[in-house]
Amino acid sequence: MKLSTKKIFTVFLLLGCCGAWVKAQISPPGLGDAKTAFWSAFGVKRQLDSLGKKQALSYIAIGRKSSPDNDNLFSKQAIFVLNHEVYNSFAPHQQYSYAISYRRQPQYESEAPYDKENTEQEFRIYGRYAYTFDLGKKLKLKNTVRQEFRKFFDADFHKVEEDFQLRTRIKSQLTYNLSSKNNQKIAISAEALFSISHLNEPQPQWESFGYREMRIAAYYMFNIPNSPFTVDVGYMDDLIRGSNSIHHGGVHYLAADVVWNIPYRKR
Repeated sequence: MKLSTKKIFTVFLLLGCCGAWVKAQISPPGLGDAKTAFWSAFGVKRQLDSLGKKQALSYIAIGRKSSPDNDNLFSKQAIFVLNHEVYNSFAPHQQYSYAISYRRQPQYESEAPYDKENTEQEFRIYGRYAYTFDLGKKLKLKNTVRQEFRKFFDADFHKVEEDFQLRTRIKSQLTYNLSSKNNQKIAISAEALFSISHLNEPQPQWESFGYREMRIAAYYMFNIPNSPFTVDVGYMDDLIRGSNSIHHGGVHYLAADVVWNIPYRKR
């Protein structure tokens, strides 16, 4: 899959020209080279005002993945995540959010038997802007731009090869309301990731800015009857530029998350 940066931007520009806030799943992160992966999260979403325009979502999550030469998506620990994000639907069809995140991710050798090599920690802050188009009564198109700052350490908070990274993510998600019963929806999305990194080794220097990944996903979302919980189950294909996995169609994820929705309560 050879896609130039110009072609990627063209695809997302066309999608963006095709709004109210659209509910989104807790998207899986990149888990590195593998054949298959599993992602699961539990979140708590709180309404912060009586109008429903401000929300906060906190979640804890884990990821597992296979080795590059097998399909057992639970075979290796892949990531542990703590994330907190605040959303503000400040105008019709428009929303911004800001977040802080901590991630702990084992690193494995690139050759068989793919033993654990070390552990990398990441602290991340990001901001997101989204605009949603209403395409009829049941269909919505949400376009998002997200800017991230990522800082990396080893398990003992020492420097690692990659010092920090600036990453831009451009995403379009099409959501269709299947049924008002249990608020059932399906969503398909495509997200392109571009980044530039500052390296500590072999000497302090900047990498070039460029396209790194494409993530394509499909989700089914619904509310559990007579409860405050929402469930999202889905599939994601992570196409990593220059990886071994891209030669067999990318890294194939199964994902599931549960969100506990807490309404606004006046203090």
